[in-house]
Amino acid sequence: METKEKTIEVLNDLIKINNDRIAGYQKASNNTEITEADLKTLFQRMAEESSDYVEELSAEVISLGGSPASDTTTAGKIYRTWMDVKATFSGKDAHATLASCEFGEDAAQRAYNDAMDETDLEPSMLGLVARQKALLKGSHDLVKRYRDQFAEV
Repeated sequence: METKEKTIEVLNDLIKINNDRIAGYQKASNNTEITEADLKTLFQRMAEESSDYVEELSAEVISLGGSPASDTTTAGKIYRTWMDVKATFSGKDAHATLASCEFGEDAAQRAYNDAMDETDLEPSMLGLVARQKALLKGSHDLVKRYRDQFAEV
């Protein structure tokens, strides 16, 4: 496969992962009690963060002559269904929701690692992917801290 086509494919995979993240955080926000407003705000911020990443990645795909992905991954759809089932049985428990979010954050980190390790991205693209990965790692760590905090409650 041509390098440009491979780069478009890799960037579109990252767009799909971020679309998964947006949908997942919207679902997490919906599964969170209104009394946990700080979590609702966190989940909304995480979804907005991924929206920004999708815009950046989409601009790069377009500049390469491709069409940006607009869907999510099959695994992400299955995962969100599992989140619904889990929320039903856990009573929309904040710790369980945060644990699910951390699982999603781990998946995003793996996707970004794969993008950086398995492809020959040009330096500007690699820089974009590395920057987003680092920011997502900060989000992962924040979700984990909240999860640990709610485990103590």
